[in-house]
Amino acid sequence: MPRFRETIPVDDYVIDVLLRDIIGHDKQPAAWLLYIYLYGQAARKQWKPVVASLRALADATGLSKSAVQTAMQNLRRRELVVTVAPGPRATPTHFVQRHWRSDA
Repeated sequence: MPRFRETIPVDDYVIDVLLRDIIGHDKQPAAWLLYIYLYGQAARKQWKPVVASLRALADATGLSKSAVQTAMQNLRRRELVVTVAPGPRATPTHFVQRHWRSDA
């Protein structure tokens, strides 16, 4: 029995443009890793938002909490992720943006 049951298609733009921009230009490989993780989670949920704390994202990606925090700032600045938190202690909701798609 295969370990993974589902394949998630990734847009060409993510591989051809974002990879080079985030890792090469911004020098933020953690942001690339975090975006790919959030992209996969959102795709599995039919593009519904991902509810996760910084600690949960750190545990899921293997990054430190501070690396996740810095990566999220980069992703928000690039408008690749929109984060909404109803309160200071509430778990944030992350909306993965795909502005290059006309149907997104």
